[in-house]
Amino acid sequence: MLKVYLSGEIHTTWREEVIALCAELDVSFSAPVTNHGNSDDCGVAIMGPENNKFWHDHKGAKLNAIRTRKAIADADVVVVRFGEKYKQWNAAFDAGYAAALGKSLIIMHSAEHQHALKEVDAAALAVIESPAQLAEILRYVQSGELPGD
Repeated sequence: MLKVYLSGEIHTTWREEVIALCAELDVSFSAPVTNHGNSDDCGVAIMGPENNKFWHDHKGAKLNAIRTRKAIADADVVVVRFGEKYKQWNAAFDAGYAAALGKSLIIMHSAEHQHALKEVDAAALAVIESPAQLAEILRYVQSGELPGD
């Protein structure tokens, strides 16, 4: 079974699209917490409230890092998607962390972001624009088959 971590943008359904496109493959997917409120508030919900927003966010970021580090370490392939609407600094950090661990890294973003993400793209084994391309890569990795085979 191929273990794939789907990192990055959380405001669209790209993860669900990938999972549906890969239904017949032997792939296990993991991802960060995509419920924005849960992700932001996990630290204070579990470890207690903070009056200062910095410490509120700090607690959440550290708690999420436990989950993220484990998921990236366990993955065979790490996919990082950069969306259109927000600056995903955490996605860039995940890409760097995966690269530092020597993980097979796939970066997904629109052509519009090529220049801004050139260093991230340079660390990747593949740079793609769509969930369909990712599904074809995973199919090829598992079977050696190309589209239409």
